[in-house]
Amino acid sequence: MSYNIALQFEDGVSRIISCDADELVCDAAYRAKINIPLDCRDGACGTCKCHCESGSFTMGVYIEDAMTDEEADQGYVLTCQMKPTSDCVIKVPASSAACKTEVGTHGSHLQSINRDSATTVSFTVKSERPVAFLPGQYVNLLVPGSKDTRSYSFSSAPNRLEQSFLIRDVPDGMMSTFMRHKAQVGDFMMFTGPYGSFYLRPVQRPVLMLAGGTGLAPFLSMLLWLKDNPPAHPIRLAYGVNTNDDLVELEQLNALKAALPDFDYFTTVVDAASGHPKQGYVTSHLSAHDLHDGNVDVYVCGPPPMVEGVRKWMAGVGVQPQNFLFEKFSSTNETGAA
Repeated sequence: MSYNIALQFEDGVSRIISCDADELVCDAAYRAKINIPLDCRDGACGTCKCHCESGSFTMGVYIEDAMTDEEADQGYVLTCQMKPTSDCVIKVPASSAACKTEVGTHGSHLQSINRDSATTVSFTVKSERPVAFLPGQYVNLLVPGSKDTRSYSFSSAPNRLEQSFLIRDVPDGMMSTFMRHKAQVGDFMMFTGPYGSFYLRPVQRPVLMLAGGTGLAPFLSMLLWLKDNPPAHPIRLAYGVNTNDDLVELEQLNALKAALPDFDYFTTVVDAASGHPKQGYVTSHLSAHDLHDGNVDVYVCGPPPMVEGVRKWMAGVGVQPQNFLFEKFSSTNETGAA
């Protein structure tokens, strides 16, 4: 049996490798031609010390000079003594360049293009091989016919041949213009990744997700993964947009609500003339109760003012969540993840 080990480097690059149940993580990394920090291989020096963010494992013998009991309790590991017993996410205290690795490059072909609304486009590509990533991460997609890239979060589940994306149709935007006027099914598209530290952590308590516009994309990826791995805690999504045209993917959200135990969501529209039953910002329709007295993980993906607005709202209600994870993006210039 083998497990997926996600190695997160200091420069934001992620590499996901396969590690057998009876294999040391350092050996699996070297087998994948990734030179993570390593020296003694005996649990004596601490050179290979990393932080395991999630997953289970067994540790071999090591001395306190290499890693203290306190560090072990905090989730630190020695990869020269670590054997996984589940999928794991490991933060490596070095850059990808220092470890002589680089971000993955993936070739794909455009499978479908959908104009979800006047302001939003979704599209799906089929890669040459399944793409491994952590739900919530993003890639840099090369705009066909140019040397420019745009960063978009996956809106699909990981480890599939097909990957989907949800993007805002930006006037004069390079990718938007390509999708609007030039894109054809079958077109070759190249992307690199995955990148990013905004991804779903192990669900150990209630989760509150707040999406702004196409910031919904990474949450769709997370929810699709959770559908196949149902959590034991409630998941709530607050999805806010500016206008009715921006409100998309409701059919998929309803399907996820039907399939995923204890998942619910609501939508809001800022435009006062929208006629939507919930108007204004998402925080206007939340209360301190939604923060479970702090026993909650809060995820936010949206424009910078939205992220800062959520921070102020939490400070105003006087409750701080156990974890606050966010991704900011700019929808006006098509840069940033989402």
